[in-house]
Amino acid sequence: MQAVVSEVDLRGLVEDFYGRVRRDSELAPIFEGAIGDWPLHLDRLTAFWSSVMLGSGRYKGNPFAAHQRHAEELRPELFDRWLGIWRETTRDRFPAEIAAIFQLKADRIAESLKAGLFFRPALACGAAGALRG
Repeated sequence: MQAVVSEVDLRGLVEDFYGRVRRDSELAPIFEGAIGDWPLHLDRLTAFWSSVMLGSGRYKGNPFAAHQRHAEELRPELFDRWLGIWRETTRDRFPAEIAAIFQLKADRIAESLKAGLFFRPALACGAAGALRG
C-alpha cells in the first residue's frame, strides 16, 4: 500500500500550520513562550506526524509531558482554536479525504491531551499511552 502523504508533505504541513499558529492572537504568545528553538520544534513535530500518519516511528518524545509543562497557560478552548487552524491548514494543503484523516487523528490526540490535563489528571499516564497508539 502506498502512503497517502510523504515526509515532504508532512514538513510542508507542519511549517505552514505553525506559521499560522505563530500569527494567531491567542496561541502565538503561548507557543512563543514555550518554544525556544523553532527549527528543532518543527523537526520534532514533523517526526511526530510521520509516526502518526506513516507509522515511521521517528518520534521518540512524550506529547503529554510536553503539554503538561505548560498546563498553567493552557485552557480547553485553546485546543479547539488549535484544531480550527489545523483543519484550515489541512483543508488548504490536501484533498478532502486526506485532510479528514489528519483532522480525525488530531481530534483524538487533542481529546486525550485535554482529558489528561483538565478532566482526569490522575489518568495522565494513560493519556500519554493513547497518543502513541
